[in-house]
Amino acid sequence: MIAKAEGKFLRITPTRVRQVIDLIRGQDALTALSALRLINKRPKEYLIKILNSAIANAKVKGFDAKNLYVSKIVCDQGPSWKRYKAAAFGRATPIKRRTSHIRIELDLKTEK
Repeated sequence: MIAKAEGKFLRITPTRVRQVIDLIRGQDALTALSALRLINKRPKEYLIKILNSAIANAKVKGFDAKNLYVSKIVCDQGPSWKRYKAAAFGRATPIKRRTSHIRIELDLKTEK
């Protein structure tokens, strides 16, 4: 692990984020960034910010972005916001608004 970045308490469900995460796992950092820009899903905004942060963290340590790849990317479930919605006959039904914790780790490509 050369550099990492995290996004916590993001207001999006982990299942939606995992669909997009599977597309960029194991790719080069710059390729993953350009692939995220072409995807038409809401999690891309969060993932672009976190990936840019991880690349910036690697640059601070003295590494070039061209030599990095996404070695580990994980989306865990954060706390859920519990809310209630009005239902028929004066009842209330619960709503869970889920949050996510996203962690991206970058590593150096090995020469073969």
